[in-house]
Amino acid sequence: MDNGQLSLLKKLVESYGPSGSEEKIRDIIMDEIKDYADEMKIDRMGNLIAIKKGPGKRIMIAAHMDEIGVIATSIDDNGFIRFSNVGGVSPFTALYQRVIFSDGTIGVVSMEHLDEMKDLKLNKMFIDIGTKSKEETLKKIDIGDVGCFYNTLTQDGDRLVAKAMDDRIGCFIAIEALKAVKDSPNELYFVFTVQEEVGIRGAKTAAYGIDPDMGIAVDVTLTGDTPKARTMDVKIGDGPAIKIRDNSMLTHPAVKNLMIDTAKANNIPYQLEVLEFGGTDSGAIHLTRSGVPSGVISIPCRYVHSPSEMVSEKDVEHSIILLTKTLEQDIQF
Repeated sequence: MDNGQLSLLKKLVESYGPSGSEEKIRDIIMDEIKDYADEMKIDRMGNLIAIKKGPGKRIMIAAHMDEIGVIATSIDDNGFIRFSNVGGVSPFTALYQRVIFSDGTIGVVSMEHLDEMKDLKLNKMFIDIGTKSKEETLKKIDIGDVGCFYNTLTQDGDRLVAKAMDDRIGCFIAIEALKAVKDSPNELYFVFTVQEEVGIRGAKTAAYGIDPDMGIAVDVTLTGDTPKARTMDVKIGDGPAIKIRDNSMLTHPAVKNLMIDTAKANNIPYQLEVLEFGGTDSGAIHLTRSGVPSGVISIPCRYVHSPSEMVSEKDVEHSIILLTKTLEQDIQF
């Protein structure tokens, strides 16, 4: 990964973009790909669709722009903000983390006194933005304002750590594949989707409008390589994972075999992924209209839905190659 790519990834992961507020991320992506796409458009849901025209099958590549977040639900007389989740926010992960709102206001997530940490729930927590009254807080934050974790990108050897790797790393891989793909016989629709974290909503509407012949989501997946982790045969650094199933889909055999054959033909290390819960944009794509053969390229990621999601630089680079080479195949199904 060169300095330009690292700079792009840094902009993507550090920017504000919880579900329903993806505009800043979309602007970054539009500026980055404007010279590589034949056509770009924003649909009514807010998805960014970049098209590389070709004579063959319509292939939809989906990576979601949004990240998990928090939403202000009430403000007490002392200015503390009560909140709920936007997507999968764990109280144990959020505790004592910093969050940032759209106007740049930064707060710290704290909790009421509890005798037992097992009793920690979001309704026992609050955000402190340093104000002393409800009136003072309301000058900065109103009910319904949304925040996300606040953190920076760091690199330690092969490891890249940041908030929102889920799924800005997928957006990054799609961007780099869009730049790299040459003379594809297919018509490629790179879709940077909204609201995945709250129910794969953007992918559903985008796929209906595109009516693709094949779908590929690019998203993170969990790993089973940390102490006493849930049993899972995916490891960080061992290559992109080709999904077999998750709770939202069973990968179409033709798409799975296409990815495996492409990886083998290009000497790309890969893993096979069975995720026992969760889902991706392909969960919506494959059920569109009369059905769309779909699959997923998954990036192994430790500490998903935390402010310190960790991926391997080598896995990212191999994912770009795998996606690029797959899109250059003449799709016949």
